[in-house]
Amino acid sequence: MRTVQVGQYGGTEVLAVADLPVPMCGPEQILVKVLAAGVNFIDTYQRSGLYPLPTPFTLGREGSGEVVEVGANVSGIEVGALVAWPAVQGSYAEYVTMSAADCIVVPTDIDGNTACAAMLQGMTAHYLVTSVFDVKPKDVALVHAAAGGVGLLLCQLIAARGGTVIGTVSTEDKATAARLAGAHHIIRYDREDVAQSVREITNGNGVDVVYDGVGASTFEASLQSLTLRGLMVTFGNASGPIPPFELLRLSGLGSLSIIRPTLNDYIATHEEMQWRADELFAGVVGGTLNFAIGGTYPLSDAARAQDDLEGRRTSGKLLLIPEH
Repeated sequence: MRTVQVGQYGGTEVLAVADLPVPMCGPEQILVKVLAAGVNFIDTYQRSGLYPLPTPFTLGREGSGEVVEVGANVSGIEVGALVAWPAVQGSYAEYVTMSAADCIVVPTDIDGNTACAAMLQGMTAHYLVTSVFDVKPKDVALVHAAAGGVGLLLCQLIAARGGTVIGTVSTEDKATAARLAGAHHIIRYDREDVAQSVREITNGNGVDVVYDGVGASTFEASLQSLTLRGLMVTFGNASGPIPPFELLRLSGLGSLSIIRPTLNDYIATHEEMQWRADELFAGVVGGTLNFAIGGTYPLSDAARAQDDLEGRRTSGKLLLIPEH
């Protein structure tokens, strides 16, 4: 089977398509034929060495696919079922094995691409607006990269919960996408001062929460945009990791709080993963949640997909499609 391997850390030039044996399905596992693999910033962090793994390794953590073999000790999943997963390492591949607890059986009214898009980015957006900061009516949130994969979902989920969304984008096309997803106000960060614009929009009050998956380049503006006792949620490093920071500054800025959550801790049990998936799928079926697919690429084109993601040339979810 074909996989996308990292033999040494670096840019997208280190990605290589490699032929490996189809993995053996153990008694506690299922073997899945991958139909779509999600392209996410965590994949680029692993590739660059920011999140190091022993090399060589296969990239990818998110996907959807068809079950082709079920281990002897597995119950509740049948051959032919469509499943999706948010955190199985090695998903840039034609086949992958996992435990039943690592995946969700997808309802019949959800297609494979949507199911894949609902996993890592969908569950991330869900835990951010439910478990990290429980968005309520009248809450005001600043969403950086509002037209990105997570950003578009945050806009939709916050608006659906009655919150007000201020989104940052870099182009008019992305501004349109964010507005369609529910953003009430747009800031063009490429030509506006974000913190100053936030103060103008909020009549000087600032926002209750900032959702920042960008990292180093937006950190200071995020802090300056918060209201008294506001919360900054930093959940990604698209522009690089945040540099060392003196916590005492949080006091002088209005008794602020910062949290750096990660998805795995918010899907710590299969029951929690299932709850998040059920709510996301219900939103799709009910027409209140749209997973915009920003681009599909052959598995062998993983480098171009990551270049497009890191270059912020896309909006929505990017998927790799194995050619089988």
